Amino acid sequence: MRSYNVIGIMSGTSLDGLDIVLCNFTFHKKWNYKILKSETINYTDEWRNNLSNAYNLSGQELIFLHKCYGQYIGQSVLTFLKDTSEKIDFIASHGHTIFHQPERKLSLQIGDGFEIAATTNISTISDFRALDIALGGQGAPLVPIGDELLFSEYDYCINLGGFANISYKENNKRLAYDICPANIILNFLANKLGQTFDKNGALGFLGKSNSELLQKLNSIDYYSKKHPKSLGKEWLDTTLMPILEKSEIPLHDKLRTVYEHIAIQISNSIENSNKTKTLITGGGAYNKLLINLIKQKSKIEIIIPDNNIVEFKEALIFAFLGVLRFNNEINCLSSVTGAKKDSSGGIIHAC
Repeated sequence: MRSYNVIGIMSGTSLDGLDIVLCNFTFHKKWNYKILKSETINYTDEWRNNLSNAYNLSGQELIFLHKCYGQYIGQSVLTFLKDTSEKIDFIASHGHTIFHQPERKLSLQIGDGFEIAATTNISTISDFRALDIALGGQGAPLVPIGDELLFSEYDYCINLGGFANISYKENNKRLAYDICPANIILNFLANKLGQTFDKNGALGFLGKSNSELLQKLNSIDYYSKKHPKSLGKEWLDTTLMPILEKSEIPLHDKLRTVYEHIAIQISNSIENSNKTKTLITGGGAYNKLLINLIKQKSKIEIIIPDNNIVEFKEALIFAFLGVLRFNNEINCLSSVTGAKKDSSGGIIHAC
């Protein structure tokens, strides 16, 4: 029986913090996992500003941030492991996305794997998206191979993170794509109302959906495109944000309208069936208003798992991507990304 202890690391577009998990993976006829330890390290205001403004940096400044952020990740791992006795086989780090423009063959996740490996003295696997993009794919989403091999009992897997994404099987092929923005835009509007995020949708409950704004949001071209497709902050800034900014309705109404928009797009992505078993994870799983709206607009059976899976499923699966890469097994599916072929992506920084 194969067994690996792996650190998985994820930083999402909503900039909540650095998710770190220690997982054990075993293979006996099929892959099994355990989360042994997990923690989210909240970003300081300085790190949040550094990461959110990184796309404005010069090349030299960006490379320097890439190195510094790798050192930060490495130090965070050492702190995380301080009271841990397990031998760690390797680290698998997604890093933090600065650019994602797959149509230009461009996607950058910073957090230098060499720096992580050198800081921790643990071999590190990073840069999971680059090979798929070189093969003509979107480089995203990457999580579906984990849905396929670790969470196959669900008809759909939806993650409500910075962007909402979906993964499912159709005609014996795993398909997946980004649905729409989620926490990244909800948090933005909550910030305008003086809150870090909209806890349980409390601010959204105070607003009324605006039909004109809702119609404009739902008419965005991206939603009628066929998959494979993926979203990034650049798309948000150039496509959705101008629509919101032109609207002169109160902020609470904008927020409520965005909630309706997200729920509608998620419902449109799912085959409405009472038998549809759907796993929902990510920070949005805790948002009562968003979950209630999704339930209203679809007939799916929603499963919200324990907090460890809600909060750390993506970090868990990046740890698993590392295991597959370490064994030179497929960890990126062309049926999901549109690449020329399946691949085993990630750079191994041996230490």
